[in-house]
Order: sequence, then structure tokens, then C-alpha cells
Amino acid sequence: MLPRPAPAWRTTDWLNTPEPLTLERLRGKVILLHAFQMLCPGCVARGIPQAQRVAGLFADAPLVVVGLHTVFEHHEAMRLESLKAFLHEYRVGFPVGVDAPGEAGDPIPRTMRAYAMQGTPTTVLIDAQGRLRRQLFGVHDDLQLGAEIQTLLLEARMEPAAGVQRPSAQGRPAAGCDDNGCALL
Repeated sequence: MLPRPAPAWRTTDWLNTPEPLTLERLRGKVILLHAFQMLCPGCVARGIPQAQRVAGLFADAPLVVVGLHTVFEHHEAMRLESLKAFLHEYRVGFPVGVDAPGEAGDPIPRTMRAYAMQGTPTTVLIDAQGRLRRQLFGVHDDLQLGAEIQTLLLEARMEPAAGVQRPSAQGRPAAGCDDNGCALL
């Protein structure tokens, strides 16, 4: 996929965060956007647990996991109160936005339509520059996802977001070498 600007998220509510999240607010961080429905078996069994693992494993990295509850079926059963209970029951701690309903009776929510998602679960990777880098419908292999995330994190370290200053490692000797590698001072 050729990098292109990620579409803005169109949400009605946010859970597990004190204020709404936007791509602009998260600039400089890699974003894993996990689109799900709480009544989707693949989301519950595989997608949400994977997003939770990523959030835990990369907790110290410049990466944020964001959930997007995007309902395109069973609308009446998946209201905000039900979603709150679901997130509590499944111990989902990462921020979750509720996708805005489609326009003029469209059953496809606005963010889902903007990203041309095929269904749920959908994994979306957005680089630190706010560009859409990967989108996958269905189950994403853990090892492949980890490699893709690491690639984007390394890119973020090498090409900081506009206005973000990062120290240059050029010209510094490697120090602190052990069996795991060599770290820069």
C-alpha cells in the first residue's frame, strides 16, 4: 500500500480516554486502529485480544492502540451502554471511539466508509506522519503485525513528525553492548 493521508475519524463518543482522540493529536506516534463490533465473533475471539496484547507489549513505545466500534449490523443491540459494559467485561483499557452513523440512512458508519473497510475486525496501521500504511480485514498474524509495527516505529525514530525534535545519534559511538545488542549513549 502506498502511504497516503489517513482519513479523519468521525466519532460520536469516546471511552477510556478523558478527551476525544484525533489523528492530529496523535501525530508523532504510530497508531494501531482496531475496528470491531462487540457482537462479531472474530473480533471478540481474536481481534480485541490481539489489540490488547499490542497495547501491553508496546506500552513504552511511541505507539497508541485505538479501538473503533463501527456498527454496520444489529444497530439496536450495540448501543453505548452495552459497549461500556462490554469494554468493562473484557477489560479493554485502550481508548475506543464510537463510529458515527452513516449519512442519510446509510448503514455503513462514516469512518468505516472513509477507510473503505470490508467488515470487522479490521486492523489499520497509521505511521507517525499520519499516513495510512496498512489495512487488513480479518485476522492479522501476530508475527507479521509485530514486524510491521516495529518498521513504523523505526521510521518514526528516523523521520520525526513536523515540529518534533529528536536527538541525532550520528557520530556517537555505540556503548552498552551485550548479547542483546549495542545501545547508543
